[in-house]
Amino acid sequence: MRVVDVPVAEIYYPAAKKKTLDEDKVMELAEDILENGLQKPVYVRKGDGRYVLQEGMHRVEAVKMLGNKFIEGYIVQAKKG
Repeated sequence: MRVVDVPVAEIYYPAAKKKTLDEDKVMELAEDILENGLQKPVYVRKGDGRYVLQEGMHRVEAVKMLGNKFIEGYIVQAKKG
């Protein structure tokens, strides 16, 4: 898998998932990203003209907090069931 720059504004995740967001963790991650860069890309899949977040909600929120327009991510395919 290769890492691509994913536009933060095009990343979607359900509001219900956002309820599990830990603001303290986001702050810590933002500080770490400032000091060391993003250590682990997020995982997204393409869907309906946007990217659907699969893993990395706190990282996305930390990058948003820092004002970044892009985040490194892996694009995965949806499982066909």
